Amino acid sequence: MTLLLAGDIGGTKTILRLVDGTAIVEGSQMQERLETLYESRYLSGDYPDLVPIVKRFLQEAREQLGEYLHPEKACFAIAGPVVNQTAKLTNLPWCLDAKHLGSELAISQVALINDFEAVGYGVTGLQASDVLILQKGQHQGGSPMGIIGAGTGLGQGFVIPLVNGIKVYPCEGGHTDFAPRSELEFQLMKYLLAKHNIDRVSVERVVSGPGIVAIYQFLRDRNIAKESPEIAEIVQEWEHQIGLTEVTIDPAAAISQAALEKRDNLSEQTMQIFVESYGAEAGNLALKLLPYSGLYIAGGIAPKILPLLETPEFMQAFSNKGRMKPILAKVPVYVVLNPQVGLIGAAICAAIF
Repeated sequence: MTLLLAGDIGGTKTILRLVDGTAIVEGSQMQERLETLYESRYLSGDYPDLVPIVKRFLQEAREQLGEYLHPEKACFAIAGPVVNQTAKLTNLPWCLDAKHLGSELAISQVALINDFEAVGYGVTGLQASDVLILQKGQHQGGSPMGIIGAGTGLGQGFVIPLVNGIKVYPCEGGHTDFAPRSELEFQLMKYLLAKHNIDRVSVERVVSGPGIVAIYQFLRDRNIAKESPEIAEIVQEWEHQIGLTEVTIDPAAAISQAALEKRDNLSEQTMQIFVESYGAEAGNLALKLLPYSGLYIAGGIAPKILPLLETPEFMQAFSNKGRMKPILAKVPVYVVLNPQVGLIGAAICAAIF
């Protein structure tokens, strides 16, 4: 048995998983599902560092499993940039170093990867029930996979199949330019330029959780649609909290839920722009990669707005690329439903690095 430790390390919570890593990696797909032996989650802010969390986890695993199992390798997905196997978490005063972790935890091999890179590994280990098919396409083995995921930001990346495994490449595609496709979207871009006193608008400012709120504010401030008292109160409270240490309101969630329930016209118009912009950017990524092994829509927002992604608007915006439309029709498009895809990816990375 090859024991692996996988971790999803975020500013709010840390999830750890002890895995039997005897699964074989071949091509770009895991041939067997990695077996989870024990898993637990912890509030990250309750600890000064990752080391005491891991030590507590391994002790709890020993008590639950009735035997001492010490991992040979570990991979931790980090919510923040990883440089030379070191990372500083965005919302925690933790400075992580792979060599230090390996020494403190007596684990011979430790890797730190960005959380979206972990998603790239994770999609190769998903089961059929873990995804929703938006477009069947024409799958071609040996082709790249593309990943795009809106959440707090807009992550993008791709997976390249190798002779004996895979290679995952995260990228900064979310910071490319927002490309308006209608007069209304041109007005949105001008609104964001003036509001933030900037000289360009990235696609992430529109296709993300904060982007949902920005679209709502644009439609509200330009009197394009009328606010309901309920959503207005939520958004205004959030606007008052901007700059505070702790923000307790999630207006993007309230707006998207109101749109799903069709009880607020302004929220519905907001999500229409969001969904179409999301689909258009997914199509842009697909044109650049030609990911005939699949384009995966990941991130925290997609599973929460599935009915909106299943409407024609998303795929119409995805494929509306002029003469390239027939090419995009061949790309399989999936929504990732499994919220632990990053943890799966950390385990796969640990298995193969």
